[in-house]
Amino acid sequence: MATKKKVEKDAPKKVAVVKHIGIVKNDPWLEPFEEAIKGRHDHVLYKLNLLTNGGNQTLSDFASGHLYFGLHKTSRGWMLREWAPHAKEIYVIGDFNDWQEDVAYQMKRIDNGNWEIKLKAGQMHHGDLYKLKVKWEGGEGERIPSYANRVVQDEQTKIFSAQVWSPAEPYVFKKKNFKPDTNPLLIYECHIGMAQDEEKVGTYIEFKDNVLPRIKKDGYNAIQVMAVAEHPYYGSFGYHVSNFFAPSSRFGTPEELKELIDTAHQMGIAVIMDIVHSHAVKNEGEGLGNFAGDGCQYFMQGGRREHPAWDSLCFDYGKNEVVHYLLSNCKYWLEEFKFDGFRFDGVTSMLYYSHGLGDAFGGYGDYYNGHEDDEAIAYLTLANLLIHEVNPKAITIAEEVSGMPGLAAPFKDGGYGFDYRMAMNIPDYWIKTIKELRDEDWKPSSMFWETTNRRQDEKTISYAESHDQALVGDKTIVFRLIDADMYWHFKKGDENFIAHRGIALHKMIRLLTASTMNGGYLNFMGNEFGHPEWIDFPREGNGWSHKYARRQWNLVDNKELCYCYLGDFDEEMLKVIKSEKNFQKTPVVEVWHNDGDQILAFSRGDLLFVFNFSPDRSYTDYGFIVPQGCYDVVLNTDSKNFGGNGFADDSVHHFTNYDPIYEGDRKGWLKLYIPARSAMVLRKVRDSEEKS
Repeated sequence: MATKKKVEKDAPKKVAVVKHIGIVKNDPWLEPFEEAIKGRHDHVLYKLNLLTNGGNQTLSDFASGHLYFGLHKTSRGWMLREWAPHAKEIYVIGDFNDWQEDVAYQMKRIDNGNWEIKLKAGQMHHGDLYKLKVKWEGGEGERIPSYANRVVQDEQTKIFSAQVWSPAEPYVFKKKNFKPDTNPLLIYECHIGMAQDEEKVGTYIEFKDNVLPRIKKDGYNAIQVMAVAEHPYYGSFGYHVSNFFAPSSRFGTPEELKELIDTAHQMGIAVIMDIVHSHAVKNEGEGLGNFAGDGCQYFMQGGRREHPAWDSLCFDYGKNEVVHYLLSNCKYWLEEFKFDGFRFDGVTSMLYYSHGLGDAFGGYGDYYNGHEDDEAIAYLTLANLLIHEVNPKAITIAEEVSGMPGLAAPFKDGGYGFDYRMAMNIPDYWIKTIKELRDEDWKPSSMFWETTNRRQDEKTISYAESHDQALVGDKTIVFRLIDADMYWHFKKGDENFIAHRGIALHKMIRLLTASTMNGGYLNFMGNEFGHPEWIDFPREGNGWSHKYARRQWNLVDNKELCYCYLGDFDEEMLKVIKSEKNFQKTPVVEVWHNDGDQILAFSRGDLLFVFNFSPDRSYTDYGFIVPQGCYDVVLNTDSKNFGGNGFADDSVHHFTNYDPIYEGDRKGWLKLYIPARSAMVLRKVRDSEEKS
């Protein structure tokens, strides 16, 4: 936790003497916008100074709303507090008073629009259901407390209620001082409910027992968990949050979620929460839509209140009370559940008044033309400062598509403080390539550019596809490549040309995407083995079926099917990547590309990556100039173990050939046999003075 001295170090007077902000030094094209960048930076400092009382407390001290508001057990009973400035009366109703207004359960207004009630031990019990009966000028309604940490749905009535949660034996974490492995960060994006084979909603415990061991074996060192915070509609994928402090009860209890996270930590797996602070569900009964007679208590005024594309409500980041609520939410998940960080959803929507809808972002001027929401930018920056103050090892990732400079740069350099940003251009590129180009027209130079085109001072999370590409209305890579033939020709020995092509390209696309990362790599659960079908959550249109809201692990476990080829390759690919020390910090050095031949080669440390995207041309003795030595194949997409043809002999040691032109550079020719539509990874195992 930061000290007061640390906060004072960030005071505005320190920034005033800086001639050039760091991100401008790193990118001279930002010089015309330096004043705008400084302005945003100084606005954060102003807000920080305001929220920390001039530096007399830390940001973490400020972000402690969950310790004051909400329901808390005391030595004498219970204390419940709520912020409801427009309320006239508030009653606590529930199982304990037959859901009736009772003066013994009437809250009292205290200060600043806050209300509280002290209850004796016998007036409320662990497991009781309850709500607030809020009355305001001209109306009233039953509401779930804004800081409720447990919300459950009645199976018959489908009504949500808060639940008193104070178990006699709260979960005690066994793993202390967990440190995420970010060398590199390998993320398995997952959804607890749809992570089981059965047609049902999976649980935290089932995920812990059945899925975590798979993730560990596959080689991923982090999971990014979707749909954690409670949401009324399961089919929203967790993106229409109603109760920001309540882990979804449809997956189990808070204690079971803690056990899942603790178990992951014991396996060396970090747990990142997919957090949604970009908007909230419109529901009034379950959420914050009209908590106490003011639909804008938490949200924007007028036309900015509702998101034009998401049927949801937009937070007012200019209100200190809202910033207090959201920052406290970040701290709550970090401290109460030991999450290792957050992937912030919908950051583009937060950054711009337009939510980024219809904007082209064709040049730097588009990021500094006055349509940016400085209050939202300040909130995101404060959130990053807070998260890293609470846990310096925490991971923050921005899901942002516009390319806003500085998003994943340090605050001291004029950035917004995220550790990583999602490389959202890459999946879009692969989709466009597969849809629009013949195999003969795939250009390695374009692929290399797209997978390495990023700001050098910002780390990214590369991915070929995420959950977005697996949803109804879109297609996964494997479905774009193979489509219906997956149903008829995905048994070993029965593959047709389309299946063979899809298997080959699926591996190559993933290898190129992962091997060019500059921070981390992400995969959505099941996509590593080419999971068939789209994701379609239970809804009226499909008869509330769970058939497509699950993961069919039986497919990859069946050694008679081709899915295991892809799953086995993914495991070996990650093993090779992790074998190179500090892989994500090792420069990607292009060795060669030839669009006519459809050949690409690049190196990272001692690893050499060679791709032949030609669908029908294999090459014998194809040469590259590389450091002298002996190279061994450590991974080959064409191996029979991974569903390939096995044309090459990977047991052969490959020695460089002497060339006097490159003698001074200690380089020589490495000549390889590269089958069509295949890729290989070679490791330089020793130097050699061989001359031939």
